Amino acid sequence: MAQSEARDRMVAGAADMLRRRGLNATSVRELAKHSGAPLGSTYHYFPGGKAQLAAEAVRFADALTTRRLARELQAGPVAGLRAFVDMWRKTVLDSDFRAGCPVLAVSVEDQPDEDDEPRRAAAAAFEGWTGLLADSLRAHGATATVAEQTATLIVAALEGTVAMCRAQRSIEALDRTADALEAVVRATVDSAAN
Repeated sequence: MAQSEARDRMVAGAADMLRRRGLNATSVRELAKHSGAPLGSTYHYFPGGKAQLAAEAVRFADALTTRRLARELQAGPVAGLRAFVDMWRKTVLDSDFRAGCPVLAVSVEDQPDEDDEPRRAAAAAFEGWTGLLADSLRAHGATATVAEQTATLIVAALEGTVAMCRAQRSIEALDRTADALEAVVRATVDSAAN
């Protein structure tokens, strides 16, 4: 196996572990085992240890989400919202309510100040997703302020709803939130058109 392939597999495995167990409940040893890599390889590829691996896992999850969101937003903010919702629905259902968002998982856990690279990666991910949504809303006539507010609402509501779905072992909260957010997005775009 090529070195970059082994490293990429470790990053993807770490993202999966983070979305299932969170940062503090996951050790480097478990991350290595989950990805099928020897423990020594983990420290070879990630000399910064768990913090570096977690940050890269967050950036990996961010990149996947950003690509999907950017692609779907080309058809407009409602299509982007639906794709964002569908992505989280698939994540929650395919994992039988055991997995959520690795970005959120890293965001809500205490981290030592010297190891805040994962938190900074999470903040950048949230900012990027919000920015993509806001750009689409602005492109469809929303003012900058309304676009930022609506985009922030979307990201915050969906992240919180994914946590609710996991706790309740039900997708109902996501469906209700998706309907409410779509109404907000449609109202935002419609009022901008008038």
